[in-house]
Amino acid sequence: MKSTIFLRLLAASILAGTVASCTDLDVDIKSQYTEFPNTERAAEAISADVYAAYRGAIGYNHWMVQTLSSDEAVSLALGTDYYDGGRFRELHVHNWTPDNAILPGMWNAAMTGINLSNNVLTIFGDDESEKSAPMRAMRAYFYFILMDNFGAAPLITGKVDRIPNRTSRAEICSFIESELLAVRERLPAEVSTATYGKATRFMADALLAKLYLNWSVYNTEDVASYTPSMTNEKLNQVIAMCDDVIASGQFNLTSHKFLEKFRPDNGPQIKDFIFAMPFDREKQQGMTYARYWIHRSGQNQFAALPQSVGGTLRVLPAFLAKFNLAGDERNNAYMGGLQYYWADYAPDLSRPFLIRTSKKGIDQDYNGSDADVTFNWQMETTKDITLRPDGAATLNAGNDQKGRSMGYRSVKFYMDVNVTAANQRSQSNDVPIFRYADVLLMKAEAILRGGTASNGETARSLINQIRSYVNAPLLTTEPTLADLLDERAREFADESWRRNDLIRFGKFEEDWGFKSLYPAGTSERFRRIFPIPRDVMNVNTNWTQNRGY
Repeated sequence: MKSTIFLRLLAASILAGTVASCTDLDVDIKSQYTEFPNTERAAEAISADVYAAYRGAIGYNHWMVQTLSSDEAVSLALGTDYYDGGRFRELHVHNWTPDNAILPGMWNAAMTGINLSNNVLTIFGDDESEKSAPMRAMRAYFYFILMDNFGAAPLITGKVDRIPNRTSRAEICSFIESELLAVRERLPAEVSTATYGKATRFMADALLAKLYLNWSVYNTEDVASYTPSMTNEKLNQVIAMCDDVIASGQFNLTSHKFLEKFRPDNGPQIKDFIFAMPFDREKQQGMTYARYWIHRSGQNQFAALPQSVGGTLRVLPAFLAKFNLAGDERNNAYMGGLQYYWADYAPDLSRPFLIRTSKKGIDQDYNGSDADVTFNWQMETTKDITLRPDGAATLNAGNDQKGRSMGYRSVKFYMDVNVTAANQRSQSNDVPIFRYADVLLMKAEAILRGGTASNGETARSLINQIRSYVNAPLLTTEPTLADLLDERAREFADESWRRNDLIRFGKFEEDWGFKSLYPAGTSERFRRIFPIPRDVMNVNTNWTQNRGY
């Protein structure tokens, strides 16, 4: 798949005791080596697990939480399948609790990354060295994950001998800023295959820009009281960080067409990717987005897949409606209507996708005399999504073809058609975390919010760079913030940024999909951060749960 395959040399004992809590860090890591690792190759080897720490979460937990808690998509139950104790439904209707089964994967992976970063820094023994700079940047990234999703977090930068208290969200935010500013000049400034998926100066720039853009969100004492009208003192710093990335000349939008960037063969050749999580169906497993997007009966629509697919995720109609610009290549990120077999990343219109079924198989409520007569039915998906009459409790749309076919599906992260049974449905699509397109739109937003424009660029010219490369109509007037938010929806759908955007814009509590099944979800602003998972609270008994939970 990719030319960069991370080495995994850290002993498994490093992970022991770090998953459920933030204690048990007294591991004598240096004793695992007979010689101190002081070469560049040795430094890279012992740093590998740090970069991989959040891979499983990016491939499932993080993606599910960010996507399903936003207005992008809903995960439906199919009869009794995929209710799974309510884990998906809770995220959609906004009534999750500390017992939600998906949330721990984010907390645990981020804490593991922090602990591994600290262990490697202990080995290096010099936090000011060039080889230590990427580990500090990665530790800052893991803290960003915790802070963005859970608020306050235990600030750990070395060995601890007792359960630490949680440090406030604002202090964690300042720590992330200070760490990145301290190391960015020592991070690699040349982007290459060797630095792909690793911390570089421009990864730090993009993370700082994201931090500064959300500065008011993260520094409001009670997240429930945040409003988008609050003054953001860091808007010019957003622009400065974005300008550093732009001025480097090492990134662009046009090396590949939009959908080509997300295919299973993507990698360091994609010049839009500033920082990405590499995946490989054999050696770097865990990315399974297509499993949940592909139609439940569409196992063979893209290839003869060796294992069944879930088919539970459906794009919400109001979100789909944003993909309405004439000629915009991003419109093709979703498939719907009459279905065909796909080949070479496109539907083959000469080969309709037929399912052998019956009228009762299509609609379980049909009871005509010909209910069980079988025929070939061309699969057809609909934009609208309707639950079964008794489906509210589980978001059940039914396990007939009607229920399976409600909602358009994302093909942005196209199915890896070379997957085998041994690959456990894993795809080889790398997942971008920071993109050059995001840098341009963050700068545009900072300008719209009152930051000082630079280098002759305006919010309109920056958005038009995006629109130009996807062949969408160019803006002829200055955009509004609402226009920019819609542009972000089109550009970053399925990339785990929508929740973050909606909170910043004050829209996270709006009604969409089936949120009305839990009316309080439209007013419970404390849900802008998630609860600390119960298992973590049970270990760290001196902590207080987040407000509202």
